[in-house]
Amino acid sequence: MVFNTGAALLDAIVLAVVSKDDNGTYGYKITQDVRSAIEVSESTLYPVLRRLQKDGALEVYDQEYGGRNRRYYKITPSGFAQLQLYRDEWKIYSKKITAIFNN
Repeated sequence: MVFNTGAALLDAIVLAVVSKDDNGTYGYKITQDVRSAIEVSESTLYPVLRRLQKDGALEVYDQEYGGRNRRYYKITPSGFAQLQLYRDEWKIYSKKITAIFNN
């Protein structure tokens, strides 16, 4: 099962957050949205974003905003496939956990 580590959970949450906007979203907003699900520091999140980019799950582009460049992250088709795998695994995992707690 893919979903048994903290890293996979964080990857899944980041991919889900980034997938919400077709044009991508910027790092600070990703941090805030991820923090609504789990507590994570920026120093933890940015290496995850870079790794997901390196793995081909995210693409990155810069866009000017308020006189400064803002880095945006956009999910790729490979990232969508990975996110779907995490969703499928989460369904299996949550059913097993529910069965344990209901017995």
